[in-house]
Amino acid sequence: MTDEAQPFDRRMLEALICPKTGARLTYDADRQELVSKSAHLAFPIRDGIPVMLIDEARRLD
Repeated sequence: MTDEAQPFDRRMLEALICPKTGARLTYDADRQELVSKSAHLAFPIRDGIPVMLIDEARRLD
C-alpha cells in the first residue's frame, strides 16, 4: 500500500458547484482543495474525492 493520494479529475470542476452559494469552484492543487471564493470556503479533496460538506470546509480569511 502506498501513501500516494489519488489524483483529482479536473473534469469534475465542470459539474461541481459550491453547496453554500451555487458558485463555480477553483482547484488548488498545492492544498488539494476546491475553493469557493464567493463563500470564502475551501473544500478538501481526500483520495481524489471532493468532500463538499460545509462542516468539513476550511474558512478562508
